[in-house]
Amino acid sequence: MFKSIKLQKITTLFLFVILLITFSTIEGKTLEKYSKGENIANYFSGILLLNNSKYSRSYKYLKKLDGLEESHPFYASKYLYSLVNSGNFSQAYNFSKKLEKRKIDTIESNLVLGTHYLKNSQLDYAKKYFDKAKRLTDRSLLDNYITNSLYLLSSLKNIKLEKAESNLLSFDDRFENLNKIQDVFLYCYFNSEKTDAKFQSLLENQKIDFSRYSYFYAKYLHDAGKSSQAKKIIQESLKNNPRNLLLNQYKFDLEKTKAGFYFDCNNESHIAAEILFISASALSSQSLYYSSNFYLNLAKYLNKEFQAYISLEAENFYNVEDFAKAKNSYKKLTNYGEAFKWYSYKQISKILIQEKKEELSIKLLSKAYNELHSKGLYEIFDYAEFLKNNEKFKESIKFYSEILDSINQSHPLFPEVTDSRGVAYERIGEWNKAEKDLLASLEASPDQAYVINYLAYSWIEQGVKINKSLEMLEKANKIKSNDPYIIDSLGWALFKLKRYEESKEYLQLAVRLLPADPIVNDHYGDVLWKNGNVIQARYYWNYVLNLEKAEKDLKDEVEKKLIKGL
Repeated sequence: MFKSIKLQKITTLFLFVILLITFSTIEGKTLEKYSKGENIANYFSGILLLNNSKYSRSYKYLKKLDGLEESHPFYASKYLYSLVNSGNFSQAYNFSKKLEKRKIDTIESNLVLGTHYLKNSQLDYAKKYFDKAKRLTDRSLLDNYITNSLYLLSSLKNIKLEKAESNLLSFDDRFENLNKIQDVFLYCYFNSEKTDAKFQSLLENQKIDFSRYSYFYAKYLHDAGKSSQAKKIIQESLKNNPRNLLLNQYKFDLEKTKAGFYFDCNNESHIAAEILFISASALSSQSLYYSSNFYLNLAKYLNKEFQAYISLEAENFYNVEDFAKAKNSYKKLTNYGEAFKWYSYKQISKILIQEKKEELSIKLLSKAYNELHSKGLYEIFDYAEFLKNNEKFKESIKFYSEILDSINQSHPLFPEVTDSRGVAYERIGEWNKAEKDLLASLEASPDQAYVINYLAYSWIEQGVKINKSLEMLEKANKIKSNDPYIIDSLGWALFKLKRYEESKEYLQLAVRLLPADPIVNDHYGDVLWKNGNVIQARYYWNYVLNLEKAEKDLKDEVEKKLIKGL
């Protein structure tokens, strides 16, 4: 069976329990003041909205609880998250100063104050607040790293490179990759003659993808008047990282002799912004979106001209399904160059599909594609994929073929393009062409588990090459163990070979992994019937009829089976 994607949501019940426990820890006198139903509701609503990335609405509720911070630092921290994430940085600064006067210290308040002074080049003040932040005991590992980094950056005017590097060596070695990045920026900041070598050493690392820093290296070279070298760095990096958004945009900027996004490695604020952005990205990858956005907004505050940061903001909003804000952020990105424009319209089109606005989505991306000044292989492929995924199969084939006319089997796109065109051919009933493409894809890249699955399942459905399909699916199952779609296909191959007991084991596992999938349930019903479990088989067939995702043809077949059996 073919692959699909499912999303899971976190329920609010667990959060509600946590909030009640937290609220009950407030000191007696304060609790009496804030224990009215309206205030508890404001507190709960504000925290819940913050956790759901509704920052402006969260702020409106939490600001009604002014004074609660005196005995409940948790409130102060969350209120600062809502202020910074809703763009109210000046209010976040004022609230942080208020906390300072009342001798209330939080990591967030000191980060806000330190960032404010760093931005305004008042480095002694910045250093003071970052020092306070790093002395607090309730810090996470990442908080600890960030505060130490910002403290170091605010000290650079008064020390030399050797001292800065010595201080960096004392940082937590669990953040080895971040340390390597900071080390490069330190050499760049101090205009060391070894800066070139440091950048090259970072980019040559085979274990970690540091391709993003090809941009900073190229920018450093361009600003030093070495434009031809900058172009070469970007071109070389794009060979291995053709999808890198920042590199693609800078390639266009260099072609048009534009400076690109504003980043100056002699500016402490800009380096700090990049460290905060990396931290925000790490938190986002762990689905900690409001924490991610806090550090991201600090980064944007420190370097407002580096618009590339907006891409993470948009991604975070997309991941929490705040599609209106995600679209708004993507629309901002369209103003900053052709690569960002194409990327943003692809993302907006994807959102429109999820909003059941398919026609508008197709119209929008088709217009964006036609307006591209330069259509490279990857832009053509993206557009073809979009058409195929929206069942415009014949249209997509035209673009896949255009790519295949321009590349050979050794090109990294070849397996993807032949696979995708093969799927498009299969969906319009041209199986001979589909089979040829799918085989070509596997010849170029034999260990593609999902391509194996697609081809083998198609053969099984046609009643041909079933023994070969079984062998292929066993290989796919080893490559992608516990994938429910491959397990279903494996069970179905055994079913077609009349190995019903073995088939039942696989199909039972598949239905456990995909309990709401119509085809998996139908297959399981069939194998139950063949194993003599007639009542259970009818139960699963009836269940298929009640599934919204079940297509009409499948429901018609199931209704026949309910009457006549197999």
